[in-house]
Amino acid sequence: MTTQRSFKARVRTRMAKTGESYTTARRHLLNRAAERASASTAASPPGQAEPTAAPPGPAEPPAAPGVSAAAAQTERIADDLIRARTGRGWAEWFALLDAASATGWTHTRIAGHLGTEHEVAGWWAQTITVGYEQARGLRAPGQRRGGGFEASASRTVAVPARRLFEAFADETARARWLPDVEVRVRTATAPRSFRADWAGGPTRIVVGIDAVGESKARVNVLHEKLTGAEQAAELKAYWRERLAALKALLETDGDHR
Repeated sequence: MTTQRSFKARVRTRMAKTGESYTTARRHLLNRAAERASASTAASPPGQAEPTAAPPGPAEPPAAPGVSAAAAQTERIADDLIRARTGRGWAEWFALLDAASATGWTHTRIAGHLGTEHEVAGWWAQTITVGYEQARGLRAPGQRRGGGFEASASRTVAVPARRLFEAFADETARARWLPDVEVRVRTATAPRSFRADWAGGPTRIVVGIDAVGESKARVNVLHEKLTGAEQAAELKAYWRERLAALKALLETDGDHR
């Protein structure tokens, strides 16, 4: 509680200085904390995970060095990062949810409770919920609450959101970084989301894109309806590699249009 009160005091101090709303001031402070965490990550050995974007559903960021693709959420996301973005660490959130008897709640109810009662931003509420469900045995790493499996990967790319969206939605552009893969587009809403059946089904991908200013955007790919943990681990590694290739393509002179 002390940590959360301290953070709220900082938000109100910024509001007084800038005239911003509570939500805007809070977002700026959270983003600043994330940037500091990212800078610390950049100084770590190659392969260290970066903070990720808000996906269109519960997902997990890339693994840190030495952590398997099927590692638990609490192993994948550092306690310091959770605290910076939400005001509390893993153990504190778990204790709060235990006190609320959240083990008997649905995923949606837990995430909603974190958002409405504790003012946790959407994706971070999902992140805490997934971590809590794994820690309490309600789901395995890489597994959905209902029993199915999924894989996800995220990347921040120094291009506008619309350019990143086109890399998925435009068939020619997509073939440059995702070759020899058949997808059947289900929906494409520029510049925020893209959904498609993967290689004829039954799996599918759900892509969420979030603008970070005018010249940078984050993308999250969620690969759904997988057959098990092994396939989930394989596709998580695959998407991390493909998104790295996409980032390299879009951020270099090799992407002439």
